[in-house]
Amino acid sequence: MVQTAVIDLPSTDSDSDYYRCWIEWFINLEGKEYFCDVDEEYILDRFNLTNLPLEVPHYHKALDLITDRLPNTPMSDELRGQIEQSAIHLYGLIHARYIITARGLVKMLEKYKRGDFGVCPRVYCSQHSLLPVGITDQPNVKGVKLYCSRCEDVYNPKSKKHALVDGAYFGSSFPHMLFQVYPTLKPAPSEQRYVPRIFGFKIHAIAELHRWQADQREEQKKRLGIASDS
Repeated sequence: MVQTAVIDLPSTDSDSDYYRCWIEWFINLEGKEYFCDVDEEYILDRFNLTNLPLEVPHYHKALDLITDRLPNTPMSDELRGQIEQSAIHLYGLIHARYIITARGLVKMLEKYKRGDFGVCPRVYCSQHSLLPVGITDQPNVKGVKLYCSRCEDVYNPKSKKHALVDGAYFGSSFPHMLFQVYPTLKPAPSEQRYVPRIFGFKIHAIAELHRWQADQREEQKKRLGIASDS
């Protein structure tokens, strides 16, 4: 199960002035670099938020917080903390839907080209850029992984803060949707494979040689009438 890190929202006037809106503040947090900014018009379109009110506690207040419409009314620290966490969860679920739209793909493509998601750790992929992906679309199951389109495998993020991000906030379809829309960006699969060797000989070739030698010894023993070692 994914562990959600508790974070503090800006509460001072200086913080509020520095970040123009909640979304800008959120995507600039350490560990949230994989996220892009979702257009407010998309968030305010109720069609795009279908079924989300059933999945997020304090949905309406969380939505107001994301869109900077939450009234500055007194509330308990406990309630405020719940609303803050709901806002993060809601934004993540909206983000997963947004990044497979035309506008969302463009924004994530820019991050991909900048290398914001890191490079593949596999030697033969030659530092090919990665893309975030969810193993499942179900929230609170698996953290985000990084997909390499060259070796077509997934890897854990290097940063623990990135690893805490829910994979459902990116979804299982995003990288593949990106290459469907921009097919020229998809590289040819890597054909290079590491071959284990001992003293320059492939291990499987050595094993075949040993089996052949063993068979030859057994045949020689049979011809000479010597009992087998087994």
